[in-house]
Amino acid sequence: MILAGHTSRLASPGSLPGLVRRVRARLGRSRGRPERDTSAEAVLVRALCHDMRGSLTCLESALHHLDVSGPSGEDVLAMARAQAAHLASMLRTAEATGGAPSRGPAAGRPLPDVIAASVAASGLPRRQLTLELGGSTGAVMVGDDRLQRILVNLLENAHRHGAGAPVRLRASADAGWVELAVTQPGVTARRVVDHLCTPRPPADLTGLGLWSVRQQARELGGQVLWEDADGTLTLRVQLPDH
Repeated sequence: MILAGHTSRLASPGSLPGLVRRVRARLGRSRGRPERDTSAEAVLVRALCHDMRGSLTCLESALHHLDVSGPSGEDVLAMARAQAAHLASMLRTAEATGGAPSRGPAAGRPLPDVIAASVAASGLPRRQLTLELGGSTGAVMVGDDRLQRILVNLLENAHRHGAGAPVRLRASADAGWVELAVTQPGVTARRVVDHLCTPRPPADLTGLGLWSVRQQARELGGQVLWEDADGTLTLRVQLPDH
């Protein structure tokens, strides 16, 4: 079985929706109010420019203090390491949101292999993760890279905002559906749900990964559900296996 090889529908250039979009774009230009580019690539560039500015400023300050009197060397090194880790985390989020991981064979990759690659790419320490694979998941073949992007974003979000709390990832397959559930205690459910449900991409990288998770799940014909039980949040991504 191939999980969501291609489920998105694109309007042809000559279709009525395509014609309406072109007319609206031309009208917007004629009124002197160019429409803001909301493509994934444009949103990603704006978010990176917004979020990287502060980290780069801190790194420049750290390098400056290496040559002049100021904070101790240990403090400067700690600040530089923290900002370098933050930049690496942002780039992982950016890659998972708008990048394109290398495609596997045309027949797809086994779901356990995709999960292993996602864990490795997320930056989440393996000791922090408990992985549970249902018995049927080995038979699921993944033919769309968006599944890996969804997983990387979920795990990266747990890594960045979970304050080191343990994470459980459970994958299961049943009755033509695949479910990926990420559970972590101590996470503010309202903040996560707000990022998932926002209709437009955020201006910076905060929440961009979660926003893209729901968008890509919908493109694949699936959905994202959440459950908050006694301060432990579980996000469930359900996708059709066909």
